[in-house]
Amino acid sequence: YFSSLMQLLSNILLWDGIVPGDTVCDLGLSKLLNRYLLLNLLNTPPGPDNTEKCNKVVSCFPERWFQDLKSGSTLPQLTNFSQHLLQ
Repeated sequence: YFSSLMQLLSNILLWDGIVPGDTVCDLGLSKLLNRYLLLNLLNTPPGPDNTEKCNKVVSCFPERWFQDLKSGSTLPQLTNFSQHLLQ
């Protein structure tokens, strides 16, 4: 299940720069990450498996989304995911 969701997220985020960024961000982060992937991550026990899954999610994000952010801040759509990482 997780690998299918990751493939879908990766494919959605590949459209960044081709379709409007707000659309890609909304579909990939607000809808897929926050509704389905995060639920899967929260139900995975803490440990190497959860860490590996989180790394896979992070590796999909386009770097340019974070270039203009201040240190210690994140995109609003990533707030819940960031809190999970901190735990």
